[in-house]
Amino acid sequence: MNNWLDKSEYPFNPNYYTVGGHRLHYIDEGQGEILLFVHGTPSWSFDYRNIIKGLKDNYRCLAIDHIGFGLSDKPGQYNYSTENHSKTLEKFVDDKQLENITMVVHDFGGPIGLNFAIKNHEKINNIIILNSWLWSSKFDPEFVKLRKILNSPLLPFLYRYLNFSPKFILPKSFGEHKISRKILRQYTKPFADKTQRNGALAFAKSLLNDQAWFETLWENREPIKDKRTLLIWGMKDPVIKPHNLKKFQEGFTNTTTIELSTCGHFPQEEQPEKVLQAIKTWLNAKKPQT
Repeated sequence: MNNWLDKSEYPFNPNYYTVGGHRLHYIDEGQGEILLFVHGTPSWSFDYRNIIKGLKDNYRCLAIDHIGFGLSDKPGQYNYSTENHSKTLEKFVDDKQLENITMVVHDFGGPIGLNFAIKNHEKINNIIILNSWLWSSKFDPEFVKLRKILNSPLLPFLYRYLNFSPKFILPKSFGEHKISRKILRQYTKPFADKTQRNGALAFAKSLLNDQAWFETLWENREPIKDKRTLLIWGMKDPVIKPHNLKKFQEGFTNTTTIELSTCGHFPQEEQPEKVLQAIKTWLNAKKPQT
């Protein structure tokens, strides 16, 4: 079924959680304090694999694949909205009775995971943010340019018939550390044909339609703005540029920042060793010395 999956890169046992009659795939590795990884588009839990390999000996690492992504089901009829993905995450956490969570988010994982965190702040110990956002980009000059593309009637065709997001947008978002064809295959193959590409297309539409909702998340950030937060940022990201990092630094009160000067949009894929070391050091720093 998933004979394209490189198990040497992704050596995790599969787990499935049923929501609305659909199977959501997740990995659950290790024991200890909980790290919950929330991916964006057009990725899946695969992009956190190297971080999880390096942390699972000391932490319990859970990483979901949103419905429509990775090894999860990709139904033709489904509410693929960003807000609904966040509701699914909330249900998953509640059903699994997860507490004392360090939330790790990237890209669309930011609004999905941090919306959950705002509503369930008592369950959140720490937050780790990689190249993401939590506000409206309506007046951002970069977004104004992007809006013209998102509004194009060609966009659904490009996404459904050419697998545009993982094949073309993802590799273009890297910095100096380019993605290999072997690894790129792990991002393109989950979207095997046009019937399996609704999730990625829905995220593109979310950028058009959900800016007001994103802004409400920023306005409602009070319950989490003082949480201990690690910001890991690829400074050569052509999509979510460094001024977004500055906004997080100004809007959250207890931040540590790691800037990766040669990384683009996917630090965890481009420089996993540096990301892993930054997370280990930061997590260990809060532990009492013995």
